[in-house]
Amino acid sequence: MDKFTSNFFVRKASENEQGMVMIYLRVTISGKRFVVSTSRSVRLIDWSQSKGRMLGRSNEAKELNDFLEALNTKVRNIQQRFIVHNTSVTVEEFAKQWRGVKEKSKMLLEIFKEHNDQVKQLIGAQYSLATWKRYVTSHDHTLHFLQQKYGLSDIPVKDIKYGFITDYEFWLKTIRKCNHNSTIKYLTNFKKIVFICLKNNWIDKNPFVGFKMAKKEVERPFLTNLELKAIAEAELRMHRTSEVRDAFLFCCYTGLAYVDLFQLKRSQIVIGVDGEKWIATHRQKTDAPSRIPLLPQALAILEKHEDNLECKIKDRLIPVLSNQKMNSYLKEIADTCGIQKTLTTHVARHTFATTVTLTNGVPIETVSRMLGHRNLKTTQHYAKILDQKVSEDMMKLRDKLKNG
Repeated sequence: MDKFTSNFFVRKASENEQGMVMIYLRVTISGKRFVVSTSRSVRLIDWSQSKGRMLGRSNEAKELNDFLEALNTKVRNIQQRFIVHNTSVTVEEFAKQWRGVKEKSKMLLEIFKEHNDQVKQLIGAQYSLATWKRYVTSHDHTLHFLQQKYGLSDIPVKDIKYGFITDYEFWLKTIRKCNHNSTIKYLTNFKKIVFICLKNNWIDKNPFVGFKMAKKEVERPFLTNLELKAIAEAELRMHRTSEVRDAFLFCCYTGLAYVDLFQLKRSQIVIGVDGEKWIATHRQKTDAPSRIPLLPQALAILEKHEDNLECKIKDRLIPVLSNQKMNSYLKEIADTCGIQKTLTTHVARHTFATTVTLTNGVPIETVSRMLGHRNLKTTQHYAKILDQKVSEDMMKLRDKLKNG
C-alpha cells in the first residue's frame, strides 16, 4: 500500500488582527500532498500544532475537534475504499473522491465493442476471423436483449447482476431459439467482457457466481468403415459431386476441418521424419500446429488431382467448394449410398478421430496432436470408442488373464 498520512495544521503567517488562523487538512501520499481548507478558523493561541487540534475543554473546542475528527474519518473511509478495491492510491484520485467527483459509468456495450475492435485488429496474429464474427454476433444479441427486455441501448456495467445473466439465458433460449450449447457459447463470450470489467474494478462482484455454464454432451455422428467404403465406391454421375466426395474423403483420412482444407496450399505438403509425405499446417480456429502423416487413401486423392488446372491456379491440393455447397452435395451422396446420417464436412473430422485412428489403435494423444487440439479433453469429445474396439481390447485382456 502506498504511504498515506494526514494531519491538520494552521499557517501562523496568516494570523489576522483578531488572532485567528484558518485550519487546513493535509493528506500526503507517497510524498505528494493534497491540501484543502476546512473552512474553520481558530485563535492561534488555542491551537496545538503537534496534535492538530484546538486546546481546552470548552464547548467551542469540543465542537471544532469533533468536526475535525469527522473530516479525519472521511479521509480514512476513502483510504479504505482504495484498499478494498486493491487500487493504487494517488493524490489525484484521492482529490476526486474527496470532492465527490464521480467518474462516468462504464457502459457494457461500449466495453464489448472496444473488445471486439481489438480482436479484429489481431485477426491472423492472435484470433481468427470466425472468432471475431462470433464476438460481433454476441454483441448484437446482447444489444437486442437490452432493447427488448429493458428498453435500453446500453447499461452501466455496475448494474449487471445475477438476475441479468439468468434473464439473458432465458431470452437466448426462447426469443433467439438457441439450443442449450449455443446459449452457453454466447454467455461464455459475454462472460469474458464481465471479467474485463472485474479486472479493471469497474464492478465489485462477479454476476456469474453460482451460474452453471456446463454444456450438454452432444452425439457427434461419424461414419463406419462400411459407410466409408460405400461412399468411396459409389458411382456418381456428376463431376462436381465426385470432387466433393474426394474432398470429403480427404478430410476423413486427414482429420482436417473444412476451413483448414480450403486454405491448404501445395507448399504445406512436406517430407516428415519418416521420409513420407505429411501435411504441416496450423488450425485456423486455434492457431495450433497440426502435422498429419498422409495415409494411402489421402495420397491417392492428391495424385488424382495433381494436374488439375484450377488447383494449380489457386494453389490448392484438391478442388474445394464453399462449405454450404459441399454440405448440399454431401446430402445427395448420402442418399445415393443409402446413408441415413446427415453428412456434413465436420462428420469427416469425427470419422478420422473415431473410425480411422482410435478404432485402429492410434493413441488418443497422437490423434489429438494431428487434429491440432491444444487440450486432450477436446479430443475426447470427438472420439467415440466403438464396441468393436472395446471387444478387441477386452479379448486381449481375457487372453492375458488366461495365460497369466
